[in-house]
Amino acid sequence: MKKNYLALMAAAVLTLAVALNGCGKTENPASDGNGADATTETETDRNDVGDTSGDTETTPEEESTEDVNGVMTYAEYIAADLDTQVVVETYVQAKQAWWEDTATIYTQDEDGAYFIYGMACSEEDYKKLTVGTKIRVTGYKSEWSGEVEIIDATFEIIDGNFVAEPLDVTDILGIEDELIAHQNELVSFTDMTVEDAGNGEAFMYNWDNSGSDGDDLYFNVSANGETYSFVVESYLCDKTTDVYAAVKNLNIGDVVSMEGFLYWYEGANPHITSITVR
Repeated sequence: MKKNYLALMAAAVLTLAVALNGCGKTENPASDGNGADATTETETDRNDVGDTSGDTETTPEEESTEDVNGVMTYAEYIAADLDTQVVVETYVQAKQAWWEDTATIYTQDEDGAYFIYGMACSEEDYKKLTVGTKIRVTGYKSEWSGEVEIIDATFEIIDGNFVAEPLDVTDILGIEDELIAHQNELVSFTDMTVEDAGNGEAFMYNWDNSGSDGDDLYFNVSANGETYSFVVESYLCDKTTDVYAAVKNLNIGDVVSMEGFLYWYEGANPHITSITVR
């Protein structure tokens, strides 16, 4: 018995010496000094508060991207309720206006388009929003007279570039259930005939012929026996632009092809940016 008791005392002293020696080491605290894994106090404390991530921990950068940015796909944006916050990454296709540190722009990605209305933007940053520039936009999904848009938004410029090709929608004009799926996209119209704008001329200033040079230009064009009203929006394409001059030179009966953005106001209200007489 006495022999066993002395042996136990010796083992205890040896263990204490090893422990005291270990307190002075500068090795990786997750190692026992021989390359073997060892549980540390920090890991134990973390596990005590419910961390079960094991060897597949999420880095702070990954958490920030997922939790803070919350970027939506186009389908998720379409499915979102009105008046809820949305975050999208999209590409500038045209700038409509800048006023008092707000910008209104047309944007689009490979899946669909977004109209950004009154986005907070300095004049300096507005100059940076060239066609194709990629931006991350955070704002609220809204609707005005059928036009779905993002309002009260902020943005940041990020890496990337994309310029949309116009989609020919001539054949689905008048089929609103199909046409509205392309709202705000860059679109084209082929071989349409210029009709009387309602004042005996090929165009008129403003929708009710109440304006003058520099105001919006409204004109009517037809295809397949149906007539549609198009507009050159003066903020988007003012009186110094080629398209503004071209519409002023139209004649009733001209056959034209056009490009523009499929804006919506109580129905399709295309904002034309280019027109060619055949």
